Amino acid sequence: MVSQKDQEIRDINIKDLVLWTENPRDAIDENATDQDIVDKAFEDNHYKWTLPKLAKEMGSRYDFSELPTVVYKGSKPIVYDGNRRIILGKIKLGLVKIKANHNIEIPEFPEEIPCNVCIESIAIENIYRKHSDTGSWQPLERDIFLHKFMRKPKSDFLLLDENTHFISTFNHLNQRFVKDEIFTKDNLHGLGFSFKKGKLESTHTKEEAQMILQDISEKVANKDITTRKSRGRIQEILTPISQRLISQNKNKQFRPIGIKFVGTASRKTPRLTKRTAKVEQQIFGGKLYLQIGTVSDLYRDIVDLYEYYCLNKSKLSESFPSLIRMALRLLCETAAQDNGQQIDKFLKQNFHVVKEGLSKDIKTMLANQNVTEKSVTQLIQSGAHNYKDSSNLQQTIALSIIIGGVLQNIFGITE
Repeated sequence: MVSQKDQEIRDINIKDLVLWTENPRDAIDENATDQDIVDKAFEDNHYKWTLPKLAKEMGSRYDFSELPTVVYKGSKPIVYDGNRRIILGKIKLGLVKIKANHNIEIPEFPEEIPCNVCIESIAIENIYRKHSDTGSWQPLERDIFLHKFMRKPKSDFLLLDENTHFISTFNHLNQRFVKDEIFTKDNLHGLGFSFKKGKLESTHTKEEAQMILQDISEKVANKDITTRKSRGRIQEILTPISQRLISQNKNKQFRPIGIKFVGTASRKTPRLTKRTAKVEQQIFGGKLYLQIGTVSDLYRDIVDLYEYYCLNKSKLSESFPSLIRMALRLLCETAAQDNGQQIDKFLKQNFHVVKEGLSKDIKTMLANQNVTEKSVTQLIQSGAHNYKDSSNLQQTIALSIIIGGVLQNIFGITE
């Protein structure tokens, strides 16, 4: 039975309220300040906070009927539910700052607001009841909350992300149908993946496993698998290479395997724990999402060609990377023509913008391979004729990263 002492309405000054660092919407380091959380909320890389939209929906004033849920930790009143509203109040009252370029109109806020102050167990129950099935949480956040705060066993979906960072890196996978119909225990086992004591095991090598998972990611991103399309036929729609790997390895023993995915375009937030660095750089710097057409088809063919090379490099000649370099030139010529340009202007027009968005490590890689705004066209052209240049795989990968950025800027589609 809940006593009055366990749950009561209390007026609290907004300046005293502390934002919850473990908010399932977008957790941050426990030592983060309110300002750190506000900064992260306005970055909003995955559209989880949408504060301008909330401010507009709130109207002209704060609604006292919507009570924040607050739990006292010592003398600190922690906001377990209602963090977005409290952020807006703190901005309105000048308690935190936002950048001048954020266009947001915030309703009137009083300095003190009524809060539902309760013990933590009640706060957790209230949060789960309000958010678990309303669509405000994605499946991964829901599973994290269930395990961390309600002591439920980790789902295979959560285990997959903990072991690989796969779901959190490719946010289009963080959907209920992907969890319920693709990454189930039976489906993962059929694809050659399993978990033992919470650790990922596979019948595949690290490179093979990563290739299969990336293939699944691309199929979901391109909507080759949806709730209405290819439902229950996951393996059938994968590339022939993936299908062949799954078939030839199906009777092999499951062994521990270590994979870590890291998004090349993700920005780091201060105080967040660093993820393990990726060992090999992906061609084009990661997956591109391009408008349907010849450019997209050629891009996907090159990705398949590169995957084939990675899988069979021990059987192939040293000149095989030349084919990838030549294919990049064909892709650039086709894309430039579709955009009504010469290849030189096509490659250079977005070079600076693309480079500025890259990590320090990748910029160093470009410099080491002499991929600059002045040299990029010559490297693409000479690589199609000069054996020495075209066999330099690292330079080819460096070129593909710039090309990928240009293609995304010109032919990209919004997810």
